[in-house]
Amino acid sequence: MIAIGSLAQAAIANSEMTGSEIKAAVSGKRIFLKTPFGGEFPLYYRENGKVDGSGKAIGLGRFMKPSDSGRWWVQGDRLCQQWRSWYDGKRFCFTLAEQGGNTLLWTRDDGLSGRARIGK
Repeated sequence: MIAIGSLAQAAIANSEMTGSEIKAAVSGKRIFLKTPFGGEFPLYYRENGKVDGSGKAIGLGRFMKPSDSGRWWVQGDRLCQQWRSWYDGKRFCFTLAEQGGNTLLWTRDDGLSGRARIGK
């Protein structure tokens, strides 16, 4: 397993995406966040700025509400989102870096980082 700090360093080594690149990459697409347990957590970034997430397939319901919706936007060169109930409705922003193919490295504004796959 790759340490969180290693992912952040890898994101710096790859080129961080600009705001317009982020919008083009996620708008109207499903983004699958890789989980530490081998599954993927799907988020659907609708073109109208709404984001939907469902953690039912990975058993998220044991820890929090299994599905939620919220809003997303691009602020500068960061992807921002805010859920209705997940994370107590706190706003988070992320830098994204392309790793090649349809893989992204993300780093949240609190330092947490990981990988994601762009779907359709």
